[in-house]
This record gives sequence, structure tokens and C-alpha cells, in this order.
Amino acid sequence: MRLSLLPALDHPDLLGAPVAGALKEWPPATLAQVAEIDPAYADTAAMCEAYEFPMSGSVNCVLVAGKRDGHERIAACLVRADTRADVNGVVKRTLDVRKASFLPMDRAVAESSMEYGGISPIGLPEGWRLLIDSRAVDVELACIGSGVRHSKLFLPGRALAELPRAEVLGLAT
Repeated sequence: MRLSLLPALDHPDLLGAPVAGALKEWPPATLAQVAEIDPAYADTAAMCEAYEFPMSGSVNCVLVAGKRDGHERIAACLVRADTRADVNGVVKRTLDVRKASFLPMDRAVAESSMEYGGISPIGLPEGWRLLIDSRAVDVELACIGSGVRHSKLFLPGRALAELPRAEVLGLAT
């Protein structure tokens, strides 16, 4: 199967509502492209195989939470699909929490207002931190979630560092 890339700002029907709204306010959005995909292939490995896209070009957004002094801290962590977020090391220390763990799927979907398999770093709730692995920023054309399972966003990895609240660090192993 082939990906047909279209200007994302011209195709809000292919984006989750929070993603479409955030793109309108983000200057680098003019670089963003969107491609419709079969929702059965929304998960990274399946999408990369079905559409012959390299895992090293796919950037996953995982949601992590932890508590300190009774206050929960949530972060979206962006890592290339061929790496893993160091949740128990770098993420835990960066959030300054005793224990960090992945947000349960039902909570991730409800609180992000995005579909599982399509969660994007664009359009996340204001209070969440955005931790980006430096290797994700180096991706020439990064494939990220669009907020829905039936499409993916594509943009230069360097644009990820320009997202609101972006913190670029060595996040992955």
C-alpha cells in the first residue's frame, strides 16, 4: 500500500479535533502533511510494515504519569519507534516522581481526547509536559499520531522541538 501525503491544514477531516485545533495555532503546521490509512494498521509496527515506512521514521507518543507529594505529573514522551522511552530512569527523574508508569489506555484516550493508536503530541492538555528524545528531532520526515486511528501526520522531526512545552533530552534507550 502507498501513503498519499496531503497538506494537514487542508484536511481537518483526517485529524482528531484537538490536533486540528492546535495545528491552526502552530506556525510550523504549514510543514505538516497527513495520510489516510486503514485503521487496522494504526499501531506502529503494523503501519510501518503495511505502508513500507521505516520504524526509524516513526515517532511514538507514550503517556506517562507519576506522583510526588500527592500531586500527579503527566508527560507525553516522544521516542523513535525503534527505541524505548527510559520510563524508570530518565522519565522518572525528569518528572521528579517516585514511580513512573504508562497511563492506562482508557485514561489516555479520555484525557487526551484522542483515539488509542493515534495519540499525538499536538493538541495535548495544557498541564502535561512534552518530553522529546533528541533522536526523534533528527528524523527527516517523522510519522506521528493524528489524534485518530485512520490517519497519520508527517512532519520534519525538527518541528517537534518547536511544539509548545517541548523539552528535548536523551530520553530513549
